[in-house]
Amino acid sequence: MPYEPTIPTIPEPTTTARLQPTSQGVEALKDIAFGSIAGIAGKVVEYPFDTVKVRLQSQPDHVPLQYKGPLDCFRQSVRQDGFRGLYRGVSAPFAGAAAETACLFWSYRIAQDFLRSTLYPSDSALPLTGLVTAGALAGAVTSVILTPIELVKCRMQVPLHSPLDPTLRPGTSLSSSSLSPLAVIADVYRREGVRGFWRGQMGTFLRETGGTAAWFGSYEACTMFFKKRLRALSSDPTLSDPMLPVHQQMASGAVAGMSYNFIFYPADTIKSKIQTGELTHARPTFLSTGRALWRSHGLKGLYRGCGITVARSAPSSALIFTIVENLKRWFA
Repeated sequence: MPYEPTIPTIPEPTTTARLQPTSQGVEALKDIAFGSIAGIAGKVVEYPFDTVKVRLQSQPDHVPLQYKGPLDCFRQSVRQDGFRGLYRGVSAPFAGAAAETACLFWSYRIAQDFLRSTLYPSDSALPLTGLVTAGALAGAVTSVILTPIELVKCRMQVPLHSPLDPTLRPGTSLSSSSLSPLAVIADVYRREGVRGFWRGQMGTFLRETGGTAAWFGSYEACTMFFKKRLRALSSDPTLSDPMLPVHQQMASGAVAGMSYNFIFYPADTIKSKIQTGELTHARPTFLSTGRALWRSHGLKGLYRGCGITVARSAPSSALIFTIVENLKRWFA
């Protein structure tokens, strides 16, 4: 019988392997779409409070404070510009909130996949420490995208003075009620170039890395607690991953929002001071700005506006997580 060589055949990929890239792409699109919707909804709720917070944070240190507190800042702002003035510059934050929240949820899932492939078994759920780590990684990635967006937002919320501009009289504000995001972007590029858009990056990085770890970590911890209670109260022994009722989803999201804003609030204060301070030849650093603020006002200065920020973060974060979770359920 003549010899007939056999040609080895390459096995067909399994259905799971064939679908994995498509599945990853679909999940990424869901993260981006759901996160964008939730981010915009949350920004509608929180933006007036955010304006008050930034104005409190950005008060000069070498003169008497203009605002006695959040309520006084709110009253003065409404008296000067009306309630609409509290939404000044909201167009940029709408785009920013969509990009930020979409990036957070997308990078959070990617970070979880990375940790499963390196540190944890791929077929098991991540422990809380793994989820906190994934949140920190997601925050670090998002900070790079968020810094330019927040710089434009802050400069529209707070008047900016610059002794470097020879066309302006001393004390003339760069922002007004008619200033558009494009005008701010053009001004930043003209003065500082591309690098200027990342002014305050260190503060955003510290706030987002630590804050997002607390944000996702607190939400996951509360969710685990509520699900454990539901399983204990349920008569169904097969109930392993129960769907939480809306009020428990919102409670978990509210706790997450307050944790995010309170723990790393000083980093946000320093970031806002850098982004809205006077433009000088010496570029301010995170440490120098923090030391100057500490010398002038102590710990109280670092937490200026913290109360209103934590208060507004509860409903905003509750809304974001609830929208994302339910959209995932509806489009599963």
